[in-house]
Amino acid sequence: MKVKDVINALERFAPLPLQEEYDNAGLQLGLKEVEVSGALLCLDVTEDVLAEAVTLGCNMVISHHPLLFRALKNITDATLSERCVRYALKHDLIIYSAHTNLDNAEGGVNAEAARHLGLKDIQFLQSNASGGGSGIFGVLDKPMKSIDFLQQVKSEFGVECLQHNQLLSRPIHRVAFCGGAGDFLLNKAIAMGADAFITGEMHYHLYFGHEERIQIAVLGHYQSEQFTSQLLQRILKEALPQLKTHLTQLSTNPIHYLKETNNVITHSI
Repeated sequence: MKVKDVINALERFAPLPLQEEYDNAGLQLGLKEVEVSGALLCLDVTEDVLAEAVTLGCNMVISHHPLLFRALKNITDATLSERCVRYALKHDLIIYSAHTNLDNAEGGVNAEAARHLGLKDIQFLQSNASGGGSGIFGVLDKPMKSIDFLQQVKSEFGVECLQHNQLLSRPIHRVAFCGGAGDFLLNKAIAMGADAFITGEMHYHLYFGHEERIQIAVLGHYQSEQFTSQLLQRILKEALPQLKTHLTQLSTNPIHYLKETNNVITHSI
């Protein structure tokens, strides 16, 4: 099986025209005619992830976030991206990224999160002309008190700290979700009649002025997209069952949390 076969499988599910104009999804590094020994699936490309691929005998790394998001003017060891390019070239690794095209695809990143939330009657929060859309909108089986809903979200996504605005007094039934930096969809969620809007990042001032309008919940960027690797694996297993795939065992979340437990300060990611 060649790299081009893997790319074709991914792009049948998430065509590159679905990506946002600012994005750089697709083949990042390598040649399409190379035989694939295995694929390591991850959210971010780091030096440790690339080393993990080598250890596993995988010559292809498939990420959600592109390694090459902006043009490189030098290939030295000055930045993470440059070091990763040098490492990948040295070890003959292929790097492919499915980013906003996977976000915007039918059944993509946000739909995967909706599945974990137990949402039904899923639709795009904001459709676009290319046949995809941004975010999702769905309903819970049963309305929930806001505090119970937030506790469930915190538990399902395994977050240590869930940011939210003032608790909503009415039950939560209709839910909007956008992984990553999705606060641009907050007003759309309100217009759609969502009782709650969940995203990965939210600007400070957007928390204001929505009391009793909508329950805002912010997971963290990494946490909101943590199920993406499993989605990629499922896409590839269905299309190419003979392909060996591995989920990275590394957390690439660059944000760490300082917490105090029994007067002992610890940190985690």
